[in-house]
This record gives sequence, C-alpha cells and structure tokens, in this order.
Amino acid sequence: MTEISASNRARARDILALGSPAPLVDAFQRRITYLRLSVTDRCDLRCSYCMPEQMKFLPRREVLTLEELYQLSVGFIERGVTKLRITGGEPLVRRDIIDLFSALGQRIGSGLEELTLTTNATQLTRHAEGLAKAGVKRVNVSLDTLDRARFAGLTRRDALPQVLEGIAAAKEAGLKVKLNAVALKGINERELPDLIAWAHGEGHDVTLIEVMPLGDVEEDRIDHYLPLTDVRAQLERRWTLTDNSHSTGGPARYVDIAETGGRLGLITPLTNNFCAGCNRLRVTATGQLYPCLGGGERVDLRAALRSDDPASNLELALSEAMAIKPEKHHFRIDTRGAEPHLARHMSMTGG
Repeated sequence: MTEISASNRARARDILALGSPAPLVDAFQRRITYLRLSVTDRCDLRCSYCMPEQMKFLPRREVLTLEELYQLSVGFIERGVTKLRITGGEPLVRRDIIDLFSALGQRIGSGLEELTLTTNATQLTRHAEGLAKAGVKRVNVSLDTLDRARFAGLTRRDALPQVLEGIAAAKEAGLKVKLNAVALKGINERELPDLIAWAHGEGHDVTLIEVMPLGDVEEDRIDHYLPLTDVRAQLERRWTLTDNSHSTGGPARYVDIAETGGRLGLITPLTNNFCAGCNRLRVTATGQLYPCLGGGERVDLRAALRSDDPASNLELALSEAMAIKPEKHHFRIDTRGAEPHLARHMSMTGG
C-alpha cells in the first residue's frame, strides 16, 4: 500500500476534527461524487481481454461481507458520494446480492441520487425485477458482439442467448439499458456499426471502450488495440455524428447519430485522456480503495472497517485517499510484448 505522509495524515485528522464529514475533494480540487464498488472478483465468463481462462480468484474470507459493503457505502455517501455503481467481476453471481441493493436503495433521496450496476447480463433474467424494486433505474451491460460464435470465442462461454434474454428482461422490468462494447481490432471492429444499429433499434444507448492494459491475459493487447478515433472516422463515413453534452457522471463523451436516432458514448483512456474531470473512486471486493484505475496508489478500507473504531478510521482513510489521488493515468499500448501497465486485472479492481 502506498505510504501516506505524516502531513497528509495530520491534514485528514484536522478535517475530521471540524465535526461533520467534509466532502471528498482531491489535491487537484476535483469533487468526488461517484463510487464504483466491486462486490466480487468472480465472473461466470472469461473474456479474453479481461482475464485468463484459468483465473485465480480471491479466497472468500478476504472479500468484504454484504454488511461491510453497506457500511462502506454509507461512509462514502456521508462524504458526498451521490452515485454508486456496483461492479465486479460479475456482481450478480454474489449470493444474496439483491439484499445489498435493497438496503442501498433505501438511501436514495438521503444523500444517494443514483444506484446502478455493470453486469454481463447472464444472471439478469432472474434479477431484473428485484433490481427495479430496489430502486435501480438503469444498468450497463457488457456486450461486444451479437455473433454467437464470436461471443463464445471472446468470453470462452457459449452464453449469448442468456445475455440477450437478460437484456430483454431488464427492459421489461423498466430498467434503462446501456451496452458497453470494447472495440477490438480484427475481432469485432467490422461489426460495431451493426451492434450500434441493433442497440438503438431496441432503445438502448451504446458506449464503445478502448481496450485497457490491465493484467496478464495470455495475449498481446497491441494486436487488438483499436483507437476510437479510427472507429469514429469509420462511423462518420456511414452516419451523421453530432457531439452531445450529455453526461452520466462517468468518463464517456457522447455523440448523437442522426440515422439511428440513438446516442453513442466513447471512452478513450488511450487516445483522449479524460482525467481532468475525474470524479470517481474504485473500491475492490477486498476493500482496497484505488483513487485511480491506472495507478498503484491504494488505501486499505477493510483494515479500517475491521478495526476497533471503524467509523473514525474509515473517515480518516477516505481523507487520506484524497491526498494520494493522482492527476491522471498513463496508459500505453504501443510496444509488442510489453508488460501490462498494471499487474492487477480489471475484474479485481472493479469494472
């Protein structure tokens, strides 16, 4: 864990001594209002750009309990977090996960403005109604292709039918669905326009994402790195794209597509750094707070939660995190055979 200087610890204690918890503001005066909270590193798919086939998952004893996840979330809400996204791994494989959504849903209107999740939709058919009842209004679904064989190749699981059923179930339950697709050169790049057109025809927004250099995935990411500047140029030869100021609080920049009537998001960690307006923190299923997806800085919130004075130590830890949040990440994919930017996988950090 990154060492916190004595001056930063003193600053955090001074903040706490003022009484009511201070809003989370980092050293670059960015207000933190968005938490991505992982509830598990486990997943029922094995996407080739995300993890190896023989992924080694965390021992269950290291993972925060549902009660600890709730306590942690409340601590963030009290410090000004208004948007909470539950992530994984695949969050819906966690036993009794709807109990956590139900408890957090009761905080909507009391500091929390939005409760959402990112899912691969394999478990969404049986959970869509429960999520809606808990107060979830929209979900992000990771879907890179509509071709069954290509889906099976990418995810190492033949699960496209149940994913599509899950998306339909979410729509039926009244959940707004946004699809997230990783743009992959030589794999799905030619299909992206058809995926976008299908999604818009179903009433779903789409966001395209550049592949990120996190974790060893048994292949060279440079082979499949597809800059979204190239994708946008390809799409503009087919459709009329107009920049849109829409924001959901995340890093995507949006455009409207006149011919489909839908909205397209672009997340560009490599070609167009979006860190200047970063309002996010990530917490892993083991309670490690990463102020930056692309950095190694972290604060151990599990230790705070399991200490003799969890409330005070959690407050102190969150203030310490503000002192070490970096200005920006430094992702690069430009050298064949290079090690990943960080050894930890996206599924361990939280998607």
